[in-house]
This record gives sequence, C-alpha cells and structure tokens, in this order.
Amino acid sequence: MTALQLPAFLHGPITAIENAAKAEGRRCAKQYQVDGTFPAPMEMKAVAPNDLVFTHNVADIHDEHPAWRLYMASEVVMSLCDATSDRHLGDIYEEAFRQTAWGALHFALSGNAPESAARTARRLQAVLGFWDSLQHGRYIHQRLNTFLTLEELLTSACGWATDAWCPEGASSTHSRIEVASERMARATKEDCVEAILRQLPHIFSFADGRKLTHPEVVTNPTAWREHLIAMDDATFERLSGVRPAEVLRSLYQWDRQLGAH
Repeated sequence: MTALQLPAFLHGPITAIENAAKAEGRRCAKQYQVDGTFPAPMEMKAVAPNDLVFTHNVADIHDEHPAWRLYMASEVVMSLCDATSDRHLGDIYEEAFRQTAWGALHFALSGNAPESAARTARRLQAVLGFWDSLQHGRYIHQRLNTFLTLEELLTSACGWATDAWCPEGASSTHSRIEVASERMARATKEDCVEAILRQLPHIFSFADGRKLTHPEVVTNPTAWREHLIAMDDATFERLSGVRPAEVLRSLYQWDRQLGAH
C-alpha cells in the first residue's frame, strides 16, 4: 500500500494554513497566466499513522493546534479565482488536482459546486483511483472526536450519491461507489429523473412545511416528474446528481415561484 501524502501547506495551525493556502493560490494564478498550467505543491509530506486529517471545519474546534486540514484546500481555489477574477479557473484547478490523492478526496467531499451526475461521477471515480493510499488516513469529518476510516468517511459525506444510484447496496463501500459512479457517468436525463423520484420520500422528510405555501404541489411526486421534465438543461444539471440539499433548494424555489403567480 502506498503511504498517503498531502501538500505541506495543509499542515499546521489554521491561521498558518490559511496564509499558506492563499499564497499557493496566488502562485498557481501566476503560473496559469504565463503558460496555462498549475504548479505542483512545492512540498509533499507523508501522513503519519497517528495523524488526524480534518476534512470539514465543523469538527475542527482547536484551530490553534497543528493538524492536517484537507478542507483548507478550498482557500487555494478562492485565492486563485480572486487573483485572476475568473471563477471558472476553480473548475480547471479541480480537473488538474483531481489527478492526485489529496485533490481527489478534497473535491469529492467539498460540495463546493452543484453536483451534477457527471461531475459527481468523475469525483468519485478519482477517489477510487487512489483508494489504497487514502486508506492510510484517520479522518475527522463533521463529528467531534469521531475518527473515521476512508469507508466511513465516504459513507458519511457521499452516502447521498450511493443511496440514489446504488440503492440495492453492494458487498463493500468501494464496490457501491464503483457501481454508483458508473451509473452516474452514463446516466441519461430520464435516468436522473427516476433517481430523483426514488429519493423524494427521503428528501421530503427534511423539508420544513412551515416554509411552504404550496405543499400539495411541491411534495407531490407526480407533479415533480412533470416539473423535472420541463426544466431547462442547465437547471436540471444542478439536480441530476440527486444531492438532497440541492433538490431541497429547488423545492423551496419552486414553492416561491408558485406563490408569485
């Protein structure tokens, strides 16, 4: 098994990491403006067996303590985009660094863009490509003092994708992600509609009925089918991965639109 290595700038107290990550973003912007490529991190370090890797800021309450903070890679992307005033560079940066173990895991967990079926498939398949090295990590995601294996981390953070696209389960987390990502990668609009409809009862359980003025419409699966089919391609793409938060956002938006007519 290959040891897990992360960029050195992602280790330390959070203030030091923030400064280093922003500097890395500016460094990437400078090279991209010269030749259209991004430089590799200047230094990589192996993650020791007892090291903790924080993957979400919610559980990272001792920010003055040195630790690996993978979620701070988002600061690189923001700094890169700020330095160039080009938001699309974040997508190009993701494409480049999804080819690394740390980048693959970060972008699979980040949820920093609406996850279309195609984009989520690419993210999950990138993680599968670095499975052995990523298994070396001891992760903390959204719960304090709860150490997760790679399998537990992906079930916690990306279970929405496997629930929607591999509802029958599989023999292992790896196998379930493999099946789900393959289905997402080749999904038609009709496939995505059916996946959303399968998940609606679960998603509806998170809807706040007090905020809805037309619950009889926006919680009706038959109405949802018609609503999804009528969506333009760009709007539908945002929902096609079946991320519950994105479907809920669309539900509330649809309810407001109905109230405006």
